Amino acid sequence: MTSAAHTTPSSPDTSTAAQAPAPGTRRVAAIDCGTNSIRLLVADVDVEAGTLTDLVREMEVVRLGQGVDKTGRLAPEALERTLEATRRYAQTCHELGAERVRFVATSASRDAENRQDFVDGVLAAIGVEPEVISGDEEAELSFRGATSVLGAGHTAPYLVVDLGGGSTEVVLGTDAPDAARSMDVGCVRMTERHLTLDPPTAEQVDAARSDVRAALDAAALVVPLGQAGTLVGLAGTVTTVTAHALGLERYDRDRINGSVLTVEQTLAACEDLLSKTRDERAALGFMHPGRVDVIAAGALVWSEVVRRVRDEVAASGGELTEVVTSEHDILDGIAWSVAQA
Repeated sequence: MTSAAHTTPSSPDTSTAAQAPAPGTRRVAAIDCGTNSIRLLVADVDVEAGTLTDLVREMEVVRLGQGVDKTGRLAPEALERTLEATRRYAQTCHELGAERVRFVATSASRDAENRQDFVDGVLAAIGVEPEVISGDEEAELSFRGATSVLGAGHTAPYLVVDLGGGSTEVVLGTDAPDAARSMDVGCVRMTERHLTLDPPTAEQVDAARSDVRAALDAAALVVPLGQAGTLVGLAGTVTTVTAHALGLERYDRDRINGSVLTVEQTLAACEDLLSKTRDERAALGFMHPGRVDVIAAGALVWSEVVRRVRDEVAASGGELTEVVTSEHDILDGIAWSVAQA
């Protein structure tokens, strides 16, 4: 498994973006540090108008959670990759004049015995202490980010699924979360725990599916999955599966954001990614280099979630035929929380 950092910038020239924010807006920075990636959003937020305008949106695959599921500790090299990215983000925040920065850390840093090393390192790098948030708060922020851009054409309640490297959050609600659960299944965790061969064996796939189904069983006791009016998927695994289902030659955020796939399209794309070798996945033009090693496990998790929600909705007398993909997620939720603080 590769451990090199990879960067995906999605930002304008900072010399242009560094102009003063418009009256009535607040320039804020949000950093989301997960198990697989670290991401930065600098945005101008107008709370009264309900608008969030991106200035910079960047992502680096730093694999902070490398080996955490097995060792319970953050690996020194993974920690250093993450802190290097944090120092670069600190410079960007300074250049753009962000008045407030919120740094949120999720699954890997929650689970690590040596997370204080991470907290101290981030504080030294960017001047703010990272908040190691709970799975429930992670779910709430993800819900807020995703639903902030959903149009009237989507039926409530919304079931938002944020599929990360170490954990997957499911949260149901309309205007705010009504029920949420964080599951300890994600693309990095399932890869390291089960899908160790290329391609994975049938036995490995079955074991991974068993883990995900057990996690969904527990989640369904808290979150009534069958009440979902719209299923919304977030984060890199889901957007990558969507790119594959859409047949994109290159990753196109605008094409992916808000796209609606049938359940059958989604499941077919997941199964195809799961069946491919590493070299075949790497050859896909939309595939981020840092996701090549873990997308098979991510696709497996997403396929199990989609199937389970479809079946739960059917058992409740409804029908789920479509899946919505959102590029707006916990990062947007963090930015909104900063602007309104």
